[in-house]
Amino acid sequence: MILVNTDYISGKKIETLSLVKGSTIQSKHVGKDIMSSFKTIVGGELTAYNQMMNEARAIATRRMVEEATALGADGVVNIRYSSSAIMQSAAEVIAYGTAVKFV
Repeated sequence: MILVNTDYISGKKIETLSLVKGSTIQSKHVGKDIMSSFKTIVGGELTAYNQMMNEARAIATRRMVEEATALGADGVVNIRYSSSAIMQSAAEVIAYGTAVKFV
């Protein structure tokens, strides 16, 4: 499966199949949330949240690829990510793109 954020795949003729997406909602446990809130006083990177968002993007991407695979796709083009806060300490991440088949 080829994944790109362009609307083409170099050297390949493609046929559009469908929009595909994957999403997840992630949160950190209370202990890490409290530690991160202390970090906001002095500033710096919130590594627990950075890790949470990286994991969420990986899960959303995997789910998008699973949906594309079920359609018989060879790749996904024009991949985009979106995230939003659902509640304090929880975020939704969505990965979406266009599933394509090589012609």
